[in-house]
Amino acid sequence: MSNRIILLAHGSSDKRWCETFEHLATPTLNAVSDSRIAYMELAEPSLDDIVAEGVAAGVSRFTIVPLFLAAGRHLRKDVPAMIKALEESHQVHIHLAPPIGENPQLGEAIKDVVVHQLAASDQ
Repeated sequence: MSNRIILLAHGSSDKRWCETFEHLATPTLNAVSDSRIAYMELAEPSLDDIVAEGVAAGVSRFTIVPLFLAAGRHLRKDVPAMIKALEESHQVHIHLAPPIGENPQLGEAIKDVVVHQLAASDQ
């Protein structure tokens, strides 16, 4: 049974904003088989689009990895409601992982970027 990984970003009508997330997602999309990026709102592809695409390809299990720094209203209310509706309409199972901001590895990555920037500005 395959499990599609969905990297979920908030979405924006500003194409540059979406391009930033697509660039950040590229290493994961290249390394993790059957992974996609989706947007909660204001951009395409939507979460519904990616789930429907997966269902058409025979996928019945999905894991959503939110590209959010913390679990605010969207992750506590909006996304779970979307997941419930998608599970009912497509007869699939969708697991919502914690937002990436809760992973200590992200804190280490931010530190590495800051240290790199400081070293570059000292040159």
